[in-house]
Amino acid sequence: MAEAAAGPAECVGFVLAGGESRRMGEDKALVPFAGRTLVEQAVKILRDAGLAVWIAGARLPLERFAPVVQDAFPGLGPLSGICAALEATTARRVVFLPVDQPLTPASLIEFLVRHAEITGRAVTVSSVSGFAQTFPAVVDSAALPVLRGELEAGRGGCFAGFQAVAASLGECVTVIPVEMAVQAGQLEHPGGLSAGRWFLNVNSRLELAQAEATFLRVS
Repeated sequence: MAEAAAGPAECVGFVLAGGESRRMGEDKALVPFAGRTLVEQAVKILRDAGLAVWIAGARLPLERFAPVVQDAFPGLGPLSGICAALEATTARRVVFLPVDQPLTPASLIEFLVRHAEITGRAVTVSSVSGFAQTFPAVVDSAALPVLRGELEAGRGGCFAGFQAVAASLGECVTVIPVEMAVQAGQLEHPGGLSAGRWFLNVNSRLELAQAEATFLRVS
């Protein structure tokens, strides 16, 4: 479905929904979360950031939530979905958000996109407590050849792939410390949720319940 993500937009968003969800016991995309599904929550986050949204690598029919780009190499992890998305879009930059990261605020995505536009760097992510977070990530479409090469070489790590892209251009992955941006008043969560919680990945029923309780408390 390469045509699905075509268009003149400078930046678009993709929900990565191709995981196997082993610990959850069922596909995460359709797991209920605070009155909607996880895939609906991820799509909403990206749309609230002002982006047109697609879904990459879905194992289930999710077209009712957003257009779907099929993963050409299912089972090879999120890097395969990233490559499929980059192949399918004509946008200059693409934001990637996993389907299982429901507490990420749209304001963070907007902040990362603005930073990527200003710096022109190939990959922009954030960090919390000194640790770089792989997602959400803003990736330049020019990264596709390097990322595809990583995938074909059997190296499926997303952050390692991002580093390879940056190195090929003589730069580093841009990592924005979230706490510093919050302290400077440049960034905030609309519900006042502490930055350390923004990147929670929901991999199990327990984590889902914790994330849902947190979301409802700050909504």
